[in-house]
Amino acid sequence: MSGKERREQLLDIGRTLFAERGFDATSVEEIAAKAGVSKPVVYEHFGGKEGLYAVVVDREMRTLLDMVTSALTAGHPRELLEQAAFALLDYIESHSDGFRILVRDSPVAASTGNFASLISDIATRVEHILGVEFSHRGYDPAFGAMYSQMLVGMVALTGQWWLDERQPTKDEVVAHLVNLSWNGLSGLEHHPRLLTRRPR
Repeated sequence: MSGKERREQLLDIGRTLFAERGFDATSVEEIAAKAGVSKPVVYEHFGGKEGLYAVVVDREMRTLLDMVTSALTAGHPRELLEQAAFALLDYIESHSDGFRILVRDSPVAASTGNFASLISDIATRVEHILGVEFSHRGYDPAFGAMYSQMLVGMVALTGQWWLDERQPTKDEVVAHLVNLSWNGLSGLEHHPRLLTRRPR
C-alpha cells in the first residue's frame, strides 16, 4: 500500500470510529489495529489522533459546504430554500458518519471548526440572496445576515433530528421546512413588534 493509500485508509477508519464513538472514546491503538499497522504509522501520517480528527472534520466541512453552495442555482428565493434544504439532507443521507462527527462537541473541533461555525459559513453564503430579496420587497437589507442565520439554523437543526428519525421522507421534510420558512417570510411585517412588554 502506498503512503497516499495508507493515509486514505487511516482517514476512513478514523472517520468511522469517530462517528461511532466520538473523539474521546477513540484511541490511536484502535485506529492502528483496524488498519493492521503499528501506532507509529498513525503518528507518521497525522502526528496523532488530534491531527487525524482535524483532517476528517475539515474534509466533512468542505464536502457539506460544497454541496450546499453548488446546489444554490435557482433564481427564485423559494427554490433556493428548497435547494439548500435538499443539499443538507442529501449530505446527511450520503455522509451520515461525517454529519455525526460535525455535530459532536469536542475540544479538537473547537480549534479546527465546528458545526456552528460551518452553519455560519453557509448562512454567509446565502446572506446576499436574502439581502437582495429584502431590498426588492422594501425590507431593510441590513437584516439579511440575521435572517440567513435563522433559516440555515432551522434547516440544520431539523437535519440533526432527521439523521436518526429518517421519517418522514426527505421530500416531505423539505416541503414542510420550506412551507414554514417561506410562508413565514411571505407574511413578514416591515417593522416587527412584540405583543408583550418585558421589563428592561
